Amino acid sequence: MTPQLIQPTGAAHTRIYSYGAARGQNAVPNEDLIEPIDSSDEWIRQRTGIITRVRADADTSAIDLAADAAAEAIERSGIPADKIDAVIVATISNPKQTPSVSAIVADRVGANPAAAYDLNAACAGFAYGVAQADALIRAGAAHYAVVIGTEKLSDVVDPTDRSISFLLGDGAGAVVVGPSETPGIGPTVWGSDGSKADAVGMNHTLTEFRDGLAPWPTLRQEGPTVFRWAVWEMVKVARQAIEAAGITPDDLAAFVPHQANMRIIDEFAKQLKLPESVVIGRDIETTGNTSAASIPLATHRLLEEHPELSGGLALQIGFGAGLVFGAQVVVLP
Repeated sequence: MTPQLIQPTGAAHTRIYSYGAARGQNAVPNEDLIEPIDSSDEWIRQRTGIITRVRADADTSAIDLAADAAAEAIERSGIPADKIDAVIVATISNPKQTPSVSAIVADRVGANPAAAYDLNAACAGFAYGVAQADALIRAGAAHYAVVIGTEKLSDVVDPTDRSISFLLGDGAGAVVVGPSETPGIGPTVWGSDGSKADAVGMNHTLTEFRDGLAPWPTLRQEGPTVFRWAVWEMVKVARQAIEAAGITPDDLAAFVPHQANMRIIDEFAKQLKLPESVVIGRDIETTGNTSAASIPLATHRLLEEHPELSGGLALQIGFGAGLVFGAQVVVLP
């Protein structure tokens, strides 16, 4: 007789318990960036909505930012750090190819020996991480998880580049995810379109840099292509996430899209026909585009400024390099 394996099952539902945040120490206004790109403060504001962005000190890494954000999220959650058994970090900013940011962060926050891994889905990374934490807990593979989006994009900025350099900032946002008696995380709608991978990403490889064939790799984008894709295609994904959650736009308390560009955010809200009562995350104005960190950072700020949103529904959607996307509706802690 063949032995029967045990397959565990976990909680029926999950929710986000808390948010934590860490931003770069330095506010960098537009005036500090305009000379190398032959631009103006007005041009940057009109195109992006950014007044200033935060960037970290030279000796602060994405790992440092992630650990600070995770520590705040864990403290606010009320869950002891040693009960966290999964740490998921979304980032494109690991200063080393290995070891993972997540393993180091797990140790720093007291979650050793939690399962720990990094994922690279660029600006959709946080939404991917939340989807995975939800699935792990409901499958019984974890009890409590920390999901972190962390970036130090100032390490991969070419100050003379007019396509994306003035958008980027540094920071980390984190959440604690755990079991719930009622559904707190809706179905995730996610995917990618790698056929358009060249629209936004690194302009060179590390091996090209090593061999003296290219300068240090930095981020570049085809702005019009990304704008059209984000507005027209991602609105469809947002609608799918709302429908999959079994709600309507009128049920939302908040909308927190990836903080890519204020024009994209405003057009997004217009296309979704959101009621005026929906509070929209616009953290990009003073934080900049922080890729995987942008959604938790923007949500953290919304909850600080609007505590009445607690218990309400928020649609969050990430999209970015590799034309990877992910969206879900969550209950705000």
